[in-house]
Amino acid sequence: MSNLSKLEFVALDITGRNYLSWVLDAEIHLDTKGLGNTIIQGNEASNQDKAKAMIFFRHHLHEGLKTEYLTVKDPLELRINLKDRYDHLKLTVLPKARYQWIHLRLQDFKTVSEYNSAIFKVSSLLKLCGDTITDEDLLEKTFSTFHASNVVLQQQYREKGFKKYSELITCLLVAEQNNTLLMKNHKARPTRSAPFPKVNVVAAYDKFERKQNNYCGCGRGRNNYRHYGGNKLENNKGSQINPSKGPSNKYDSKAHLAYKDDDFGGLANITHLEAGDFFEDID
Repeated sequence: MSNLSKLEFVALDITGRNYLSWVLDAEIHLDTKGLGNTIIQGNEASNQDKAKAMIFFRHHLHEGLKTEYLTVKDPLELRINLKDRYDHLKLTVLPKARYQWIHLRLQDFKTVSEYNSAIFKVSSLLKLCGDTITDEDLLEKTFSTFHASNVVLQQQYREKGFKKYSELITCLLVAEQNNTLLMKNHKARPTRSAPFPKVNVVAAYDKFERKQNNYCGCGRGRNNYRHYGGNKLENNKGSQINPSKGPSNKYDSKAHLAYKDDDFGGLANITHLEAGDFFEDID
């Protein structure tokens, strides 16, 4: 396991199922180490460089392959042997990759990310097998596989004149994310379901309470406005008591209380006070 952890990429399986990707990884890593020329036909690499390249190759081979090629000491020779052994896999991989490419459609995927991953996987296999896939091919594959309900949207993207597939896929990813956010916001609070502002409710309630208190003040007049003597008694808002101009009989000397209903905002439930509410009981 300690050996496997030091691998710079996956070792070549004895079945050759990962041969195409392994060859690419091996070539790239040899170049980064300055050993890429050791596997070129007619190279003049030093024996030391060839030995380093062989150590690198063997470190990334299945144990069975190490045994089979134990006597090979030249990296170019090993490279040719492996190609002869596994290069025929292109004949089986290529038809499958072409079939996947033909039937690949944007409309068949739930997200743009899933589609993007699939199209890169297929195009990479085609390239490994020798087929050329250009940005123009990727753009046309995407445009031509939009869902039928998005014909107008597809035409709008075409008119933008993208030259690179990466530019198109970036726009699609951004649009998808914005659409997802929009739907989340809508589901969190559907149309016309905005809550009534709490501060307005409190303010309205306080205003209503103040009005009620003002109106209720007249109901306490029985106690607050009881006076003895005097010719005139006025309430808080324009109501007054006038002495009776009739006979001086004590039974007829009651005062009359005049009110202006509009002083109370036209409320129907005003409590009107009688003269008896302001004087002690008369025998």
